[in-house]
Amino acid sequence: MTESATSATKDLITLNDGHAIPQLGLGVWELTPEEAYTSTRAAIAAGVRHIDTAAGYGNEANVGRAVADAVAEGEVTRDELFITTKLWNADQGYDEALAALDTSLSNLGLDHVDLWLIHWPVQPWGRYVDTWKAFVAAREAGKARSIGVSNFFPEVLDEIIEATGVTPAVNQIEIHPGFSQQAQRRDNADRGIRTESWSPLGRGLFDNPVIAGIAAEHGVSPAQVIIRWHL
Repeated sequence: MTESATSATKDLITLNDGHAIPQLGLGVWELTPEEAYTSTRAAIAAGVRHIDTAAGYGNEANVGRAVADAVAEGEVTRDELFITTKLWNADQGYDEALAALDTSLSNLGLDHVDLWLIHWPVQPWGRYVDTWKAFVAAREAGKARSIGVSNFFPEVLDEIIEATGVTPAVNQIEIHPGFSQQAQRRDNADRGIRTESWSPLGRGLFDNPVIAGIAAEHGVSPAQVIIRWHL
């Protein structure tokens, strides 16, 4: 891990609710359950304190097992970790969302998550307003310290904010050097929402001639160049 990346595992970004999120974390999308376990253990050992999973990934339980084992072995305390999970589309709705959170917490073996996100606005069902109300209730109950969304456009953000008076702490969207999303990032910032990247390494960017050239010039990997771009 580069010096800047190592620092970023410790650097914290303050959210609009007063909580802080580590600048750099591990996402376990597309990992098998066993890969999620081994990757989470390796990340924690390397100093990463933010782990991002989701109900839709099918690996919450293995992330939870990795966290429990790391804590039991004295590598880290639960309070030092920042755990994110996300609500899957089929579980939108007030009661459904709260029940799904209980399932996620059971899978993870935790009594709370540090960040809970609505994975997608799923416009065809149009249930994200009631879902967001459930998120507010979960935060008030202490089951989710911070609440946010993923893949939300400005008009949908405004709809849930106007309905509840509560602004998401985070909007997690796809961002990487091939898709910088500057307008969406400005829209998030205008609302006091922190932008978080998913798929930060993109696809096919390791062979991008500009990125490959920078990597060769500095003796680092293309992945390290991309991470530095984010930081």
